[in-house]
Amino acid sequence: MADKLAEDILLLDIRGVSDVADYFVMCSGTSERHVHALSEQLSEELVKVDVRPRHIEGVESSGWLLADYGSVVVHIFLPLTRSYYKLEQLWKDARTVVRML
Repeated sequence: MADKLAEDILLLDIRGVSDVADYFVMCSGTSERHVHALSEQLSEELVKVDVRPRHIEGVESSGWLLADYGSVVVHIFLPLTRSYYKLEQLWKDARTVVRML
């Protein structure tokens, strides 16, 4: 994600806080096109190591794409959508593993 210039990359360890997954990855793209490019890169890189999503939700125009890889859930936002939903606050009890602004 950093290679495609994703912004505000956050990796949260949600083990012990939720049974939904072990980790959440969140990042922001600067436009719908950028969100699409981030999603495509994620998919391409993980297919190389034979990892495919269980489920993908959202479209670029909604401002939020979610890719569920089982133990890892990736959220790709537009900044306005990310600030509206405030997932970082919702998961404030999770441990921050990495934060790249």
